[in-house]
Amino acid sequence: MCGILGLILGDIGDPTSTTAAADLHDALYYLQHRGQDACGIATCASGGRIYQCKGNGMAAKVFHDGSRVQDLPGFMGLGHLRYPTAGSSASAEAQPFYVNSPYGITFAHNGNLINAEDLRRYLDREAHRHINTDSDSELMLNIFANELNETGKARVNSEDLFSSLERMYGKCVGGWACTAMLAGFGVLGFRDQHGIRPLVIGSRPSGTVHGATDYMMASESVALDQLGFKNIVDILPGQAVIIRKGFAPEFRQVAPQLAYSPDIFEYVYFARPDTIIDGISVYQSRQNMGYKLADTLVRTLGEELVKEIDCVIPIPETSNTSAASLSERLKIPFCQGFVRNRYVFRTFIMPGQGARQKSVRRKLSAIPSEFKDKTVLLVDDSIVRGTTSREIVSMAREAGAKKVIFASCSPPITHAHIYGIDLASSQELVAHNRDRMMIARHIGAEEVIYQSLEDLKAACAELSPRGPTQEFEVGVFCGKYVTPVSDEYFQHLEKIRGESKKAKIVEGAKELLLTGQAGEKEINLIKNGATVDENGQVVPETNGNGYSVANRDLNGHMRRKRERESSGTPPVRDRHDISLHNYATEPPRGYE
Repeated sequence: MCGILGLILGDIGDPTSTTAAADLHDALYYLQHRGQDACGIATCASGGRIYQCKGNGMAAKVFHDGSRVQDLPGFMGLGHLRYPTAGSSASAEAQPFYVNSPYGITFAHNGNLINAEDLRRYLDREAHRHINTDSDSELMLNIFANELNETGKARVNSEDLFSSLERMYGKCVGGWACTAMLAGFGVLGFRDQHGIRPLVIGSRPSGTVHGATDYMMASESVALDQLGFKNIVDILPGQAVIIRKGFAPEFRQVAPQLAYSPDIFEYVYFARPDTIIDGISVYQSRQNMGYKLADTLVRTLGEELVKEIDCVIPIPETSNTSAASLSERLKIPFCQGFVRNRYVFRTFIMPGQGARQKSVRRKLSAIPSEFKDKTVLLVDDSIVRGTTSREIVSMAREAGAKKVIFASCSPPITHAHIYGIDLASSQELVAHNRDRMMIARHIGAEEVIYQSLEDLKAACAELSPRGPTQEFEVGVFCGKYVTPVSDEYFQHLEKIRGESKKAKIVEGAKELLLTGQAGEKEINLIKNGATVDENGQVVPETNGNGYSVANRDLNGHMRRKRERESSGTPPVRDRHDISLHNYATEPPRGYE
């Protein structure tokens, strides 16, 4: 899951203005929850000159608390926040991406392509375009650039852009929302044919030129609201919008709308509660989830057992709204039994149970008075691996809880997410091949209650302007995805997920060895190195060359890795984008 932005100001006459960059920088903070792995801004000034600042880390780090904004002049620009999907997290994959040919295109992408290897092969063998990263965002940019290049013109118009997008949609499969910028021309945004990933556009009067209008696109409406944009509308599935400098937006259906199925995980977890996606209030949808989960609790446990519950405690912060409405429906006191440390933002993939426990406890602390001698109902938005849930249950018991019932606002997650959210591999999911009672024993709770899929969909659909028949992307809960997906793609996901966490697991094994906690598996990892088996699991190497002979390389990821290593390319901890000068790589210049 990523956050994307696109902005073009009505005032195009001031070549030194950094107003576009300042607004984009502010918007990054409103969307920071959508990606904390990397971020970036690219702007375009007079003469079509493009400036960029991007890198790994959160917005405050990459932009030096805003001091880098003055290095980004221009009247239009793009912004991006990266939440890493399965694969690499190098700085080279921080966005926006850029290609100089044709016409100088900058690109910000949210989503995932499920035919990435086919596209990579096409770009190599037919389009003859070099791809420098493992990011499918770079693939999509080059597919678009190649289609636009077919015009053969020195200058293009809106019709050329719409036609190129139409051909690009014919080649790409997956879920996406994108913003792009054409040097000196304008900005554009577009969305996949199923509406899986969100994108909205709004307008406001120019602050410097009377009668002119600023336009902005964003993943969530909250970014536009906070910056004074009004008339906010959703870009529809299969629709594109082009905003030329000095002109009003042009909308075009560049591909047929195959469905209107936003990813329901936006409402469950990812989006901010103060945003509206596809006409559905995230806050109200979470209220509905709480009401329906309350009814499920009564049906499952019975009224007598529900009466034994002393208090409802949310796992902060996403479940706060749902827990409050559940408490209201059941007439059980609501209390904030856990305090969240707001200065810990991410739980990284950590090897070893001790490291995971430490991570959870660094994020949350329990208030003993809210647990002591009580039967508590803990409410969370979802249960993924179960590691966090198990540790939270343990913390509740340590704080004195008599009984712990754990409720999830979403159904059991049993399948991989394939449209840009790297939840976990199927084997790592706690609900994979486990029923409700087995999961309760696994996390140490007396009971685990899940929302039904029908109730979850209804909680959102009841608020939809399209009516209660509104559909959603719910493949993680049932394995039925809105786009066709081959078995080979799932194997591809498992493999690259394993590659992503391999280095971290080996480093963790070394730390355990230094502290005297390493077992036989950790010692073998250190001694022989690690490989990824056919299930995507990281295991000690057995054939001594760093690769398992049994592994099938269905997506080409391992082949490219082998080619890099056999060519003598030294291993590097990080790589940077080579396409444009990046202000984020410069030392601070003492702007104060």
